[in-house]
Amino acid sequence: MNPGLFKLAVAGSRSSYGRLAGIAGGVAVGVCLLLLLWGGANGLSARDGRGAWLRETGHPSVAASVTEDPASSGPGTPVPLTADAVLMEANPVVVFRDQLINHRAVAALDSTTVKIPGIGTPPEPGRYYASPALQRLIESTPRDELGGRFGTFAGTIDEAALPGPDSLIVVTGAAEAELRQNGRAVMVSDFTTNPYGGSAAAYNTVLSIGAIAVFFPVLLLISIVTGLGAAQRRERFATLRLIGASPQVVSRIAALETAVPSLIGALLGVLLAIVLRPAAAQIPVNGTRMFAADLTTGWAAAVVVVGVVVAASALVAAHRTARAGIGPLGVTRSVHEKTPTLWRAVPLLAGLAAMVTAVLMIRVLEVRLTWLESPLLIGGFLLVIVGLVVIGPWLTRLVSRIGLRWARSAAGVIAASRIQKTPVATFRSVSGLVIAVFVVSVFAGGSSIIESTEERPARPGLLQPTSLHATVGTGHTPAQALEAARQAMELPGIRSATVGYGPAAFSQRGAGPEIYLRAEDAPGLGFEDIPAVETVTVDASFLYSWTTQPLALMPAPATGLDDLWPVVILISTDGTPEAMDRARTALDSSGITAVPAASPADSKLQSSTRLIQGLAVLAYLGMFVAIAIAGLSLAVATASAVLDRKRVLGLMRLMGMPVSVLRRIITREAAVPLLTVLLLSVGLGFLVAWLMVTFIDDTYRMTWPAPDYFIALGLSLLLALGSVTATFVLIRGTTPMTATRFE
Repeated sequence: MNPGLFKLAVAGSRSSYGRLAGIAGGVAVGVCLLLLLWGGANGLSARDGRGAWLRETGHPSVAASVTEDPASSGPGTPVPLTADAVLMEANPVVVFRDQLINHRAVAALDSTTVKIPGIGTPPEPGRYYASPALQRLIESTPRDELGGRFGTFAGTIDEAALPGPDSLIVVTGAAEAELRQNGRAVMVSDFTTNPYGGSAAAYNTVLSIGAIAVFFPVLLLISIVTGLGAAQRRERFATLRLIGASPQVVSRIAALETAVPSLIGALLGVLLAIVLRPAAAQIPVNGTRMFAADLTTGWAAAVVVVGVVVAASALVAAHRTARAGIGPLGVTRSVHEKTPTLWRAVPLLAGLAAMVTAVLMIRVLEVRLTWLESPLLIGGFLLVIVGLVVIGPWLTRLVSRIGLRWARSAAGVIAASRIQKTPVATFRSVSGLVIAVFVVSVFAGGSSIIESTEERPARPGLLQPTSLHATVGTGHTPAQALEAARQAMELPGIRSATVGYGPAAFSQRGAGPEIYLRAEDAPGLGFEDIPAVETVTVDASFLYSWTTQPLALMPAPATGLDDLWPVVILISTDGTPEAMDRARTALDSSGITAVPAASPADSKLQSSTRLIQGLAVLAYLGMFVAIAIAGLSLAVATASAVLDRKRVLGLMRLMGMPVSVLRRIITREAAVPLLTVLLLSVGLGFLVAWLMVTFIDDTYRMTWPAPDYFIALGLSLLLALGSVTATFVLIRGTTPMTATRFE
């Protein structure tokens, strides 16, 4: 290729350099976002892999006894502790304020060969290892609110076993007899490497759909910026054709002049991703940030992204130039758009059908085909996004025909006529914003879910939200339980401490469904109608958050508690976080409770909706990226449309049309396709979000989105208005009389 021809086509004016800089800048932003998305996906996978050991379920610690009469079978034989296994208990709930702490209690022989991830040898009884974040929390909090629950500090857990720097994890040493009391401990000889546990399908599906939702606008941005200055380029290529360049040479020049700034922009994008990596790692996802190293993609990934972006940009530029039919006098023929038909609705309907099928298979037909469920949902989501862009021109043309009939001004007639003639090109300018509104609606709908269960009210007959309870382990006497309650009563903020009794501990056979209480203690638990007896009973469901109907006290069949065992300790507080945590610490460190103290309010912290709500930060980040890219894409596309039509617009001005009318034409051409598909984007977004939520769990229901959604929607419309307004100056500058010259 002649270097002189390339220089003539690429350089030569300030606008040419500005166009190349615009291409490089847009590609840099796109590549940076692609690498950060890639790094984020790798980081989430690495994070889940490091935390896989927390999902170890082990093997039963009790061997079931086999007898001829199953009803008379005993409690089973404990599996003996050996050097190649440890006894581990995963406490279901350890709460501090509104945070969950992952607690593992371990009992092991001195000769054990089992290594705890991030620790090594299991801690001795009474000592604990904590994650750095939890240890900082313990050191900054009074001991009677948190640190007293775990014992003596032995060391920190290594980062190699932590999902993230904010993870709250503690491993405590315990005596074998202590862990065998409630029968929940398991034997562990090795720790799992399964990074997801039972929620792998739902977890991967949510992340994949989120990645596609952000990835699509990025590709759209790169596609638009590489087409900057198309009209100016066609004029320069016509000059090259006039001096003898063949169509093949012109196509190669077009590919090269796009590839060079794209390569520069891609390399800048790689550097920008490296610079922004520490900042991106500070974004909390599902409760914790990521380590900066998690976002590293490696040079191989960077080379692949750069190579694909540059090659794709060059090939698209060459293809567009070849299709334009540029001759010595410019574009030799006008490329007429094919009239869009209703067949354009097929991708959209196919995508919705795939997502609906995935939901019906699981929730209605109850057919589980794990190899098909997630691909149907993810593939359907991708088809919906593509289908929204494909059907847009057909809807735009349909609306423009109606608008043309009712047009009463020159601006209305001209805008409607152009939209009807070129619906694809017209809709392309606003397609980025349409996709942004759809993506924002999906994210907002998905992050607004709540469980369709009744929230426990605070009223007599139910355990109050400011109260806690902890079941008492086997083998503990009433005197020990009363002493634990007495010590708790001495703490600030504690209003009452009550011991509940039963025929046997809750963890033993023979434990009844009722709790026996002293009648004089009942008012402290919120009861009002108290029978005039010394001892009363209440159903054991009184303790659990799923009980929403008040329970009544009944007179106990026996008058005394001498023949009963302590089964639960209940503490009522003044509701302050400090008092609640003091009560938890007092019960957990008493040595007689079988499980950590729990409150009715703890159920919200354990809700399975945390899977989606924990990704809310990613959702809001996706909203921001989609809206920002859409605003930039609309500005670039609108400016490009003005430049491409500067001769036509110049002729209108030459005939006496005011600039204000031209501005109204451009505004209508952007507003009609946007408003046409806006409501469709919003409706489809929430429909897709509902299908995703139902796919994961049909006990969820969507509520009104947070105010952030309406702010994002308003910001999208403001960006659209600003993008179109920004081209008003360009209209006056590019439509002088000289623009009507034909050479």
